[in-house]
Amino acid sequence: MQIEWQEWIGLSPAMFLYAVVAIGVAAFIRGYSGFGFSALTVTSLSLILPPAEVVPSAFMLEIAASIYMLPLVWRTVNWKVLRWLLLGVVLGTPFGITVLTTVPQKPMQLLISVIVLAASLLLWKKSQTSQTVNRGWTFGVGCISGLINGAAAIGGLPVVLLFLFISAGSASTRASMVAYLFIIDLYAVFLPGSQQLISTELLGRTVLLLIPLFLGIYIGHRSFVKTSPESFRKFVLSLLIVLSLAGMIRGILL
Repeated sequence: MQIEWQEWIGLSPAMFLYAVVAIGVAAFIRGYSGFGFSALTVTSLSLILPPAEVVPSAFMLEIAASIYMLPLVWRTVNWKVLRWLLLGVVLGTPFGITVLTTVPQKPMQLLISVIVLAASLLLWKKSQTSQTVNRGWTFGVGCISGLINGAAAIGGLPVVLLFLFISAGSASTRASMVAYLFIIDLYAVFLPGSQQLISTELLGRTVLLLIPLFLGIYIGHRSFVKTSPESFRKFVLSLLIVLSLAGMIRGILL
């Protein structure tokens, strides 16, 4: 029975328990902030699995998380900004998928992490921002996000920085991230070339990991309802700093 279990999901019992805990924690963060799930999942599960197995699973779990959360946040999505971001993603994601299958990820992981860390620290120093960005800048962020998301499943990080920069508000930022991640991950999963990364083992473990995913999101969402906008902003920036530092460490050590 143990051999059949391991063959079905490709993980030993100890590895699967670790994955359940990692997904549960990442799902809580996702339920609270609207993003961060993929970055945390890729960072934690890459300790026991190769990135080419972790990234497709993160995509599918992100889609499931967004389907669960979208009805809760739909009315506060900022579609005006989102449509230009998504146009950029359409162009950037195919290149990211190519990078995932052909280019070593360490240099890209380090570069992304350094940029996110620097931007997060700058935003931390500015307690309030009210800047506006034009369509060109928004489109450019979308292209970069698509490239990063296809290659490393962390395309939400530059986008949440954009929403914090324009002071979209906690509810709008969170809702827009949920909608954005749903669309770009769905797009990435169905792009030609990405399906070859999805195996029977990967599907099996992904289905089982839906349980800690939905539980974590539920608890995280309940926590968000009780929080203040300023507390939300500080939490999100702290999370971005932690994720970027984790990405730098992972890029150096793994």
